[in-house]
Amino acid sequence: MNLIKSTGTFSVFLIISRVLGYLRDLLIAIYLGSGPVADAFFVAFRIPNTFRRLFAEGSFNAAFVPSYSSELTKGKNKASNFANDVFNFLMLLLLILVTTIEIFMPGFIYLIAPGFYEDQSKLELTTLLTRITFPFLLFISLASFFSAILNSHNKFGVAAAAPIILNIVLIIIILLGKKTNDELVIYLSYGVSIAGLIQLIFIFVFAKKYFSPKFNLKFKITQKLKLFFNKFLPGIFSSGVTQINILVGTIIASFQASAVSYLYYADRIYQINLAIAGIAIGTVILPNLSKHIQTRKLKKIDFIQNKSFELCLFLSLPASMALVVGSEEITSALFGYGEFDKNSVVNSAKALYYFALGLPAFAFIKVFSTFLFARDDTKTPFYYSLLSVLINISISILYFDTIGFIIIPIATSISSWINAILLFTKLSKHNYFKFKNLISISNFKIILISTLSIFIFLTLLNIFEGFLAYDSELKLFTIISLVIITILIYILVSLSTKTFKYSDIKLKY
Repeated sequence: MNLIKSTGTFSVFLIISRVLGYLRDLLIAIYLGSGPVADAFFVAFRIPNTFRRLFAEGSFNAAFVPSYSSELTKGKNKASNFANDVFNFLMLLLLILVTTIEIFMPGFIYLIAPGFYEDQSKLELTTLLTRITFPFLLFISLASFFSAILNSHNKFGVAAAAPIILNIVLIIIILLGKKTNDELVIYLSYGVSIAGLIQLIFIFVFAKKYFSPKFNLKFKITQKLKLFFNKFLPGIFSSGVTQINILVGTIIASFQASAVSYLYYADRIYQINLAIAGIAIGTVILPNLSKHIQTRKLKKIDFIQNKSFELCLFLSLPASMALVVGSEEITSALFGYGEFDKNSVVNSAKALYYFALGLPAFAFIKVFSTFLFARDDTKTPFYYSLLSVLINISISILYFDTIGFIIIPIATSISSWINAILLFTKLSKHNYFKFKNLISISNFKIILISTLSIFIFLTLLNIFEGFLAYDSELKLFTIISLVIITILIYILVSLSTKTFKYSDIKLKY
């Protein structure tokens, strides 16, 4: 495996998906803004989408890939039998879960957005929309299963490309239904579930080369299946702790008008970088890292882990710093149009500022957790994630009445840094991960070059301040140009100082 090349392939599709996701959200901002209808849709969309992130961006991979890879070493038939047992049990579990929540949806909404119960019309709309979007959970969870099959065979492109389908479907619906006013959210909700089904079919077409399921609801719960779900259930929580913290934030934010929308738009901006700096790296290194751990290739293990941390820092640190210094300009340029007024920009930018302070921690959690997942340890990340969520909830509830919704991104970042530090301490204590001298020097260089690049970015923001004003027609073009210039400077300085070497792209891990 080539870490940078594989991560690059994965990241290209993620970037396309995130760019289309931005276009989708821009259109939603223009036609829905940040009012009660937008709040209702974002809650209805957030719930299945959070499950998608929990399944597709770590937890299922973390539990399935090491177990499936281990079975592959024993033979294709053993691997297929194991995968079939997992598929059938997962299918049964999902059918029961989705059916139950569809029946008791009003009570479920009370758990997810209790503040909506103060507005009956918003509550009814949210309940209707969530009932429409919730089948997405079934489709995307099964799609995640087939993605894990592909990832186990070092095939990452298809799974990374699949989310593009959701964004294309929703963009088409918005463009065709933009004049339907409030009915637009109904069409968008149906689009979410339809896109989930298309994604499932798309991934299955490629995965069937390696595995085709045999439906059998009378399967036996074997010891291997028990061990898998013992890893999977805590893995859902630990690998998706950032998403769980955001979901917790949505619950608390539901008590303040438009706060759900502000948090949603801020979340969409920093997720672009997190997808590459954390999710892509964690997904790509897991199969080979698991194999090297099983065969005790210590030099390979150390090399993969150090390089993946270095790459994580290289991608996340400058992005975090850029979002901190340019939060308002970036938010305005990306979403400040139509119904998304200047007040909405200011509030979303405040949320983005504090989320950005935690961005490196979000990425480190993904990578550090993967180091433990590869060792079949999902319980340690689970315990740390549980503590992180409890800290997040405590800070948010304690200061919400005083500070308002802005405490939510603050609490999320604080709790995430605590989680990342605990994971790193655990890895160091058990000698699972240690910095090599050359890597440590490289990390120091990354910090210096990031600081220099962001100083240049801040200077450019001040020079082109007039072009970045809320009512400027050139603000999107301007911010994209400034970001590209800064990235080029960052890469060129990195290459000239040998912080990043072109030869790294060809290295096999």
